[in-house]
Amino acid sequence: MRVRARTRARSRRTLLTAVTAVGAAALLLAGCAQDPEEGAGKGAPAAGKSGGGATTTLTVGVFGAFGLQEAGLYDEYMAQNPGIRIEQTSIERNENYYPQLLTHLGTGSGLADIQAVEVNNIAEITATQADKLVDLAKAPGVDKAAYLPWKWAQGTASAAKGGATVGLGTDIGPQGICYRKDLFEAAGLPTDRTAVGALWAGDWNKYLEAGRAYKAKAGEGKAFVDSASGVMAAVTGSSAQRFYDEQGKVVYKTNPAVRGAFDLAASFATDGLSAKLQQFTPAWDQGFSNGSFATVSCPAWMLGYIQDKAGPAGKDKWDVAQAPKPSNWGGSFLVVPKAGKHAEEAAKLAAWLTAPAQQAKLFEKRGSFPSASAAYKLPSVSGAQHAYFGGAPIGEIFATAAEGVPVTVVGPKDLVIAQNLADIGMLQVDQKGRSPQEGWEAAVKAIDNALDQ
Repeated sequence: MRVRARTRARSRRTLLTAVTAVGAAALLLAGCAQDPEEGAGKGAPAAGKSGGGATTTLTVGVFGAFGLQEAGLYDEYMAQNPGIRIEQTSIERNENYYPQLLTHLGTGSGLADIQAVEVNNIAEITATQADKLVDLAKAPGVDKAAYLPWKWAQGTASAAKGGATVGLGTDIGPQGICYRKDLFEAAGLPTDRTAVGALWAGDWNKYLEAGRAYKAKAGEGKAFVDSASGVMAAVTGSSAQRFYDEQGKVVYKTNPAVRGAFDLAASFATDGLSAKLQQFTPAWDQGFSNGSFATVSCPAWMLGYIQDKAGPAGKDKWDVAQAPKPSNWGGSFLVVPKAGKHAEEAAKLAAWLTAPAQQAKLFEKRGSFPSASAAYKLPSVSGAQHAYFGGAPIGEIFATAAEGVPVTVVGPKDLVIAQNLADIGMLQVDQKGRSPQEGWEAAVKAIDNALDQ
């Protein structure tokens, strides 16, 4: 089995480095898709005998190995509903899947009864396709209060577009700070995760100060962070307004939260605190095992990635603490097209698949962190620990982060803006020694060209 992150970082390039699965409890890949094994998920019916003699076949279209089938949820639903048969079709990569979805929505044909939507695409879906999708807030069993307010808001169209909740969240990527205890100890910093979190609690600037304290005693070649771009993404992810305002206007140039995040992250580069690595490259992967950096901003799904790249030698060296401020990176939704053959039954299935009980099962079996806050009280989430990270109470850590994420304005070209700020602007500062102002201007120029402004 191979794993691919379907997140902002994944979308920065056509192909992400694949990682080997190391068991469901270790993966913690909220907001991740996994490539289907050969011959799997290509339109075949869900495994099991539950669908035998079914009178209604519901189709589900996803990208990658989305996790629902792999966790056995389809089989469970078919066992409870003998008249239903579920068939899933998977396209490996979202960059191939999503354009086809838009085309099918435009023609009203070729659609599955349920379709998956990645978080980077949900704003465009709610803004331009809401009238073609079922209002899932009205589906049987759906309780708005059971979901995180910010995740619910992402799947809801504006009042001007009818205000329907067309996407129910499946998973999210609440962030912590993963750190190397041995490197912290060598630099005279605390290693207990509570004490580490207290170093920077409530303020990303304190994270920078901790980095400066680390550098004063750390050895050569032991950077504090993996990359300045990673810091910038985490900081912007904790802001309620980033690239767009509530009226849909692009405001990143004048938004002090975005420029402040850029300048703060650039300080990690100019102060010599960054390992100057680009995320999801071979050099970055190697950095986890060779100890070239002490911290990385990590959503829940990245724990499995770190475990794979750091290997057995990293066990108990890595730990995870709360981030300075709650932030999110990743996640997906389920939508039900009105043009589907069985919209009413599909809405019932989508509601069941995203209900707290099923999200808790998905977390337990596949590591996808729930977007339904009601799941956080269930033992499989609240009591979850990660043996590789020193028994860190990951259920508690990431639930706290998830509940603190602000309701963020998401725009249709968020990914384009974020990608250029990172790969055009910040990378020049981090790797090429350009000034923060030069990096910012290069990013703005690239973004303006991309948005035709």
